Amino acid sequence: MIAAIKNNLFNFASFALLFASVILFTYTGNYFILLAPVAYLYFVLVGVNWQLAYWVFLFTIPASIQINFSNDTMAITLPDEPLMWIFLLLSVLVFARNPSSLPKWWWEDKLNFIVVLQFIWTIVAVIFSKMMFFSFKFLLAKSWLLACFFVMPVWIFREKKDFIKGFYVLLVPMLITIIVILIHHSMLHFSFDKVQKSMSGLYYNHVDYSTVISMFFPLLLIAWPLSRGKGFFVKFVLSIVILIFIAGIIFSYARAAVIGIGFAVVVGLAIRMRLVNFIMPAFYGMIILLFCYMVPNNKYIEFRPDYNKTYMHKNFTDHLIATFRGKDMSSMERLYRWIAAVRMSNDRPITGYGPRAFYYYYKPYAVTAFQTYVSRNPEHSTTHNYFLYMLVEQGWPAMLLYALLIVVIFAKAQKMYHRFKDRFYRIVTIGLTMTLAVGFINNFFSELIETHKVAALFYIPLAMLIILDKKIKDEQELAPGTPLA
Repeated sequence: MIAAIKNNLFNFASFALLFASVILFTYTGNYFILLAPVAYLYFVLVGVNWQLAYWVFLFTIPASIQINFSNDTMAITLPDEPLMWIFLLLSVLVFARNPSSLPKWWWEDKLNFIVVLQFIWTIVAVIFSKMMFFSFKFLLAKSWLLACFFVMPVWIFREKKDFIKGFYVLLVPMLITIIVILIHHSMLHFSFDKVQKSMSGLYYNHVDYSTVISMFFPLLLIAWPLSRGKGFFVKFVLSIVILIFIAGIIFSYARAAVIGIGFAVVVGLAIRMRLVNFIMPAFYGMIILLFCYMVPNNKYIEFRPDYNKTYMHKNFTDHLIATFRGKDMSSMERLYRWIAAVRMSNDRPITGYGPRAFYYYYKPYAVTAFQTYVSRNPEHSTTHNYFLYMLVEQGWPAMLLYALLIVVIFAKAQKMYHRFKDRFYRIVTIGLTMTLAVGFINNFFSELIETHKVAALFYIPLAMLIILDKKIKDEQELAPGTPLA
């Protein structure tokens, strides 16, 4: 009897909300009103089956769009950002109700330890921030990104079918966005200087777009050997999908995406050859040597651009040629920001200026000899390098933790790959690490980990590596005496 009454109340409430939404839409013409019934049904789904609601949430991420309010001073991405708020609250409730839901092996993992330290230091940087309001907003956004993409996967990805489902749930909407963007771009004759217009609100800009699809690309590469025995049709469809992704990457006109894929292939091969532990020390060593060469006696000044000859090119080939000649505007503007960031860090080396504070303080530290036509920076963009982004806004500890995280990721992945006996998990380990490798290169020339689509492809693979490490231990327990390496 009580169940019947509850069911009738639910049906009545659902019908009343739908009816009211239609009436209000008819009266106002505001399409957002029609989202109310959808939001209501999603809340019901969260209450009934929050795991299924999470899969729906993941599906929305690639296709979410940014909506601007108040003359572009406020923005929200729909529908995924409000859903992230829901799962932040849900993760807190699940953990509060059962702290052991985050098991001991998760807390003890080195990757998790570093990410937790990063978050703690972000809180410290916010406390000492010179732009408290913006820094606190950054902390909130970081909280729901970590909750949704780093914590929640521990409760979702348990079996092989979950890894496969995650692949398809992200692939299908992402593939649709690439096709839509390619169609729009084709109407603009695939023009290099009009690539931004083809984004259709699906991505912030062509850099965000190229980073997302290039980070997902290694998962398509590992899908090929995993599709062995699936038949000709599956291979044919996968080939078409790979070609569409390649077209998307090429026509995104982003150099970092192509370099990132090349770097990922090197990392993948190095893992198989047990050489990956040399890559990041060598990379960091080259950066240190470059600094030692450029900084003494201000030698970097010799590389200043000619203001009148450094501009944005309308042809991608000219853009690449200008890059090698040091006459490309975006590359020179990066140097302009990088120099300012390094000089800023001298004044606040430990806690930095605070998250989201770079824009408001960097210009007095910039060297005017490196100015370009876009140095006015009306879009409020930042350092265009994630290391320097951490350094100037959160200090040396934040930058060193990020540098350490990348080293530990590659070292852990190599160890895991050679321990696994299960072929599926071995290949998945390689693919996830290659995804993170592409992200590393893209973020060396940008700072996109805090954007929701890139964050999903950074933190979910990170969480999956932790989960896979536990599976290795389970595998060893099932086969005692098996050598670990």
